[in-house]
Amino acid sequence: MKTYDTFNTIVKSLFHDVMDLEGKAILTGEFQNITNNDMHVIEVIGMGEPKNMSGVAKELSVTVGTLTIAINSLVKKGYVKRKRSEQDRRVVYISLTELGERAYLHHEQFHKDMVAAMVTAIPADEMEVLMKGLRNLEEFFRNYQ
Repeated sequence: MKTYDTFNTIVKSLFHDVMDLEGKAILTGEFQNITNNDMHVIEVIGMGEPKNMSGVAKELSVTVGTLTIAINSLVKKGYVKRKRSEQDRRVVYISLTELGERAYLHHEQFHKDMVAAMVTAIPADEMEVLMKGLRNLEEFFRNYQ
């Protein structure tokens, strides 16, 4: 039972800390005017080709209407730009502005630092066990109802 209690304490603490620390680490300086949720929208839009609203909404598990509210705010703040499709005016593509790309890279660096801290000093032969545990947790979240 001690193993269960230890894992339970660590997992609860990690979830709390990641959300709290991510906000503190990322939403600073140049990026003080956005929320953690805004940053996750920026993360899904990404640095590649423009994405359509419905695809981003699906990836975030929100409605297009909910995403529209977030995008309106991010456009006003200068992080995102939108463009209607030439072929179908109902389709709206969104992409990051230069400021949005800087925010994306800033957020990505936080995640790189977090992962590096997690895997530092773990021998290669033990890494697979860690990966299996994390995959099991991910699958639990995906299938939880």
